[in-house]
Amino acid sequence: MISEPLRNPLSLFNVKGKSAIVTGATGAFGRATALTLASLGGKVTIAGGNKKELADVAEEIRSVGGEVCVVERRPDSLEDAQAMLDAALAAFGHVDQLVVGSGYNKAGFIHELALDDWQAVMDANVRGIWFMAKAVGTYWIKEKIKGKVVLMSSVRGRHGNISGYTGYCASKGATDSLTRVLATEWAKHGITVNAIAPTVFRSKLTAWMFGDDELGQATKQRSLARIPLGRLGEVEDLMGMALYLLSPASDFCTGQVMYVDGGFTAG
Repeated sequence: MISEPLRNPLSLFNVKGKSAIVTGATGAFGRATALTLASLGGKVTIAGGNKKELADVAEEIRSVGGEVCVVERRPDSLEDAQAMLDAALAAFGHVDQLVVGSGYNKAGFIHELALDDWQAVMDANVRGIWFMAKAVGTYWIKEKIKGKVVLMSSVRGRHGNISGYTGYCASKGATDSLTRVLATEWAKHGITVNAIAPTVFRSKLTAWMFGDDELGQATKQRSLARIPLGRLGEVEDLMGMALYLLSPASDFCTGQVMYVDGGFTAG
């Protein structure tokens, strides 16, 4: 007897009717993930700190026929995380997916970087995950929901060969570790936890590298030298992986850091 996935392989990527919370929704990855889910029939609660940019993303989601709830908060505390969850539940009645796309970087050599700047990177990139996982995970376990989590990591969680990134690299290494420990802790509840780890891809934070100025071009060329496919990433390169990890196609995949990096980590 042929199973339904074999009869209709695309059914494995069905997210219609699912409800997702997406933090960092005004960033390149968060925005694209929210739009992807919404365009496929998902319901999306988007969170971020910029009111105007959130409104713009919400309008884009509505333009593709999506349902959206807007929360003007960052995951800076457990109260913030709980507020996002409460808003999503009030809007859609359930939450099935969590995408933590928020983050921050402050580069600087360790002998020059202020402790407060290093701590701000760790707080934004690690504590934010912990807050969201605690709030949403508690809800899922209580309600016996087999949720899916996608975290935003980086090749810098594995490779430290870049100057001035003692905060960012350490925070992404912690993200990778949280991915694995949450996956094993929640496996008995049917909750999957995975991370996407890109190399440099086009976003507001990296726009200067895609321009014509001398510094941007020099930085771009150094990055390209490490990428076998010979180009930097576009946000669209991440969407297939995000959809896979948020859909039934990945039901037997958990605790993995998925490198979408043009071959950066292969060399």
